[in-house]
Amino acid sequence: MNQSVLTGKGLLADQEEVMDQSVRLRFLSEPDMIEAGVLDMEGCLEAVEDAFELLSKGDYLMGGPSENDHGHLIWFPKEKRGENMPVAGPDRRFCAMIAYLGGDYNLCGQKWYGSNIANRDRGLPRSIHSIILNDADNVKPLAFMSGNLLSQMRTGAVPGVASKYLAKESAETVGIIGAGMIGKTTLLGISTAIQGIKKVYVYDAYRSASESFAKYAQEELGLETVIVDNVHEAVENIDIINIAASGEELPAIDTSLLKEGSLLCLTGTPNFTSDDWIKDVEIYADNWKSHKVFIDEMDYPREGVKEEILSWAPSAPVIKALHEGRFTEDKIKDLGDVVTGKVSGRTNQDDKIIFITNGLAVEDVAWGKKILDRANEKNIGQILSFWDDKQYWLK
Repeated sequence: MNQSVLTGKGLLADQEEVMDQSVRLRFLSEPDMIEAGVLDMEGCLEAVEDAFELLSKGDYLMGGPSENDHGHLIWFPKEKRGENMPVAGPDRRFCAMIAYLGGDYNLCGQKWYGSNIANRDRGLPRSIHSIILNDADNVKPLAFMSGNLLSQMRTGAVPGVASKYLAKESAETVGIIGAGMIGKTTLLGISTAIQGIKKVYVYDAYRSASESFAKYAQEELGLETVIVDNVHEAVENIDIINIAASGEELPAIDTSLLKEGSLLCLTGTPNFTSDDWIKDVEIYADNWKSHKVFIDEMDYPREGVKEEILSWAPSAPVIKALHEGRFTEDKIKDLGDVVTGKVSGRTNQDDKIIFITNGLAVEDVAWGKKILDRANEKNIGQILSFWDDKQYWLK
């Protein structure tokens, strides 16, 4: 006897027409992710560059009516509204970053994370991430992954791709402000993308962090490393600078110290000490549309929204200046358009370039898909079943 089932399109169909009614996914722990190659920076650079190309072609979607939201955030209030409700604090939020990525990827995904800088006192990372990937058509979940290493690697790969297209040809030195894991993956991304890197200058508010970073750069990457005592020394006369610091006190950057031909990547939030920085720099973005969403949100009628965005958005100086009308957005170009050749990258070896990032869900989806493919091929991780061929949803 034929039984009818409800298809994903909401229509009744004969059971024999439905090929696979099971819903199973691959679970990948952090050790599984490592086994599947999540620390492979060359592969990660390739995936992130693919994402930029698809951004330029418009073959993607992200959250919200803008289709370009960084993510959907839980904004904690300054005062409790319930007995156990958390209150606002430095880097304290939850965020769901959602995306569809087209091309050969053709899947949907989400990075879900919570962030609280107080975690450092608990022996935990500031933020904890998980990745979910779904089939874009039948909507089945394909994977549930531990996301911290994946997120750190793709974050480091972004300034790597930017350096490939925007750094001057003779770049040899890197300045790292913020010596945490993102600082390390950023240096890995840049030095993998730019073969001529020879020397790195590192600054962190905690000397012990700088010392750990220096050991990594010297022993793992073979780079001469200099620990500096202030932010200025990690900026002045440096070819490529990356900021990846977090916390209540933002690193103060004097942009007049930028040398001709330098590239400043904003992976973390800086405080520019002067408004004059706009005059003599070129600005490129990972995806300018996603930064414009922040500008719209800053006018939302809720106390503290503008201040909170400017406290953690890596592009804070740029969106603040634009919000105040100090320049127009036609000054900004997208890196994806450079990758596809729609616009030029560096045309003058003496130009000073600022590259702003936002953290894009399409990047997580791209690298997550590559890792899932490797895990499927090598049967890494565990297969978890929501249900098999039994039609539980019809009972």
